[in-house]
Amino acid sequence: MVKPVYNLPEADQDDASAARHWLGALPASYPQADRERLTQACDLLVRCRGNQYLETGETQVRHLLSTADILVQLSMDVDTLIAALLNGCIGRLGESEEQVEEQFGRGIARMVGDLARIDQLANVDAIIAAKDQHEHEENLRRLLLGIAEDVRVVLVVLAERLHLMRSIKSLDEERRREMAEDTRRVYAPLANRLGVWQIKWELEDLSLRYLEPEEYKRIAKRLDGRRAERESFIAEVIATLKKYFAEAGIRADVSGRPKHIYSIWRKMQRKKVDIGQIFDLRAVRVLVEDIASCYAALGIVHGLWKHIPREFDDYIATPKGNMYQSLHTAVVGPQDKPLEVQIRTWDMHKHAELGVAAHWAYKESKHHDAAFQRRVVLMRNWLELKNEGTDGGDFVERFKSEFEPAHIYVLTPQSKVVELPMGATALDFAYAIHSEVGNRCRGAKVDGSIVPLNQPLASGQTVEILTQKNAAPSRDWLSPHHGYLKTAKARNRVRQWFKLQSFDHHVEAGRSLLEKELTRLQIDEKPQLEQICRRYNFHKGEDLLAAIGRSEVAVGQVARQVGEPRIDEQKEPAAKPRHPAPAKRRPPSRTEVIVEGVADLMTHMAQCCKPVPYDEILGFVTRGRGVTVHRKDCANLAKMPEQEMARLIDVHWADQSLDAAYPVDLLVIAADRKGLLRDTSSVFADEGIDVVGVNTASDRTKDLATMRFTVEVKDVAELKHVLVKLGQIPDVLDVRRPH
Repeated sequence: MVKPVYNLPEADQDDASAARHWLGALPASYPQADRERLTQACDLLVRCRGNQYLETGETQVRHLLSTADILVQLSMDVDTLIAALLNGCIGRLGESEEQVEEQFGRGIARMVGDLARIDQLANVDAIIAAKDQHEHEENLRRLLLGIAEDVRVVLVVLAERLHLMRSIKSLDEERRREMAEDTRRVYAPLANRLGVWQIKWELEDLSLRYLEPEEYKRIAKRLDGRRAERESFIAEVIATLKKYFAEAGIRADVSGRPKHIYSIWRKMQRKKVDIGQIFDLRAVRVLVEDIASCYAALGIVHGLWKHIPREFDDYIATPKGNMYQSLHTAVVGPQDKPLEVQIRTWDMHKHAELGVAAHWAYKESKHHDAAFQRRVVLMRNWLELKNEGTDGGDFVERFKSEFEPAHIYVLTPQSKVVELPMGATALDFAYAIHSEVGNRCRGAKVDGSIVPLNQPLASGQTVEILTQKNAAPSRDWLSPHHGYLKTAKARNRVRQWFKLQSFDHHVEAGRSLLEKELTRLQIDEKPQLEQICRRYNFHKGEDLLAAIGRSEVAVGQVARQVGEPRIDEQKEPAAKPRHPAPAKRRPPSRTEVIVEGVADLMTHMAQCCKPVPYDEILGFVTRGRGVTVHRKDCANLAKMPEQEMARLIDVHWADQSLDAAYPVDLLVIAADRKGLLRDTSSVFADEGIDVVGVNTASDRTKDLATMRFTVEVKDVAELKHVLVKLGQIPDVLDVRRPH
């Protein structure tokens, strides 16, 4: 581990003296105007945070000066340094975000405000189940990026964490391990994601130092030579390669650095090998113009040094699953020390570093949505501009104006991070926690204050839902004008609740109607609903009662069956199968529709509306094809020209054949989710209904799925029944026959 160097005096000097010393040691690249602004910031820092101490024993002022000094070493602009110095000043000595804005400008005030919100998150400990830990860590990293409207805020957070990790040696072991674990799981991957390698590798090394102290010491001891010696080795390799590439006419950029201790330990764990079998303790990367140059450079490398068997991977000919491309080889380099060489084109490097195969994507083995990845790429582009010495101020403003985050990340009172779409409300949050929490929601607290349920949330807020035991959803929640719900999931849960209440209401209504009808018919026998319901293709008696309550099944028809023999008494003799396979339904014949006043006239069903018994129907006389039968509500009939109306004739259904099958189209609209098509298909299978056509489409912007089925039914009663069953599937929003 390299000993860090700060432009700060010894610890025995007071805070004001430390600030003056730091200001005097600033590089010449900061002009006088910037120094004056930094002086004002240091004065405010000493006033607000003077004589305050961290648990490490260091004063808050020296801690923030050290953070700013790390940012100076990263060549950050003066606004970033001021934001780092003023971190934590809002709310102290009466300082507000508005006052900071008045003195230092809106951009700095917003950064300081974002840092204050992030600091609040750092002071709470999450109790997360092990199975949810990885998701929580990822959401926490997203939360940090989501709160920060300006990428520089994240850099301040990382620099502050780095200095904190450098300072925790005096803490007790348990506290050191706790902070190291947070650093390893959240902050180091965040630095990796943004490509801030200087901070990333040191955070990882410091984490390993306190989490695995024996392993850390063992690896450090076995590394042959200090880091400076390894860096000298790399410099020698780079000079040699550049010389031979130039002689061969290959335009190449060669760079490299020694592999840090954490990376070595990680590879030892992954490959289950000892350090002696790690061949990339020293590594260089070669960037060339085209693929031919990649293989030419590889030939030069293998010509210079002996190749180590089984340590060559051609990811150009065979890219990784994330389309990462590069040549990886290991050789015995100068001084007989192993050396890893990566060779790729500039385009491959750009793709690996900033594209869909970004380095962090496959290193962390985590899928990231396109919008979030684009945000990270823009952040990294800005960092590259800064590294190249270009002023990135305009880029930051363009980034904030062009890119609006698609999601927010809020916290439960137990500090679990919950991802929601931008604009989501406290009520969306309640349903994201659990359906019952949403259904019983009667209020919400955000950061300890009561807020309206339709108030949009912001990243970093802590949300607590207030519930009542007997509370229930309001229909106002579904109104888009009131703005209670943003997510399709929450809206669907509310609809499902009301649908369930309607089901119970229809059951009671059906039970009452059946009892009245039995009384009218003077039938005293108790109805065996669990048996009768099977005749109507229902699984439970309550489903039959609900159908009666919805007027889908005639109550008189059911009442007259109460005194009939049981179903199992009407079955065939025992020698025959108990459940014979249903006969294949046949297409409807033309005799099942009768044309008024005409005998034996050819008829066929219209394919636009697909009528089934006993829809209300009309006939349309066609030329040479007899009569086409349409539903009366068919959209084509409604749009028919007036001169064609004379060809409409009255038709009605004849006695229906028991095994007739009528094709009909069904439209199902639902909240998109996994298993939706499977659940829908199960309904058709359970009801014995043949599906002869399926067409599905998903709208990712609205999280909606639209499914169109063509099925065969015997009559309207069976059709209405299957419509009810489809409507009871979770997340289904609408089921109907298209006009």
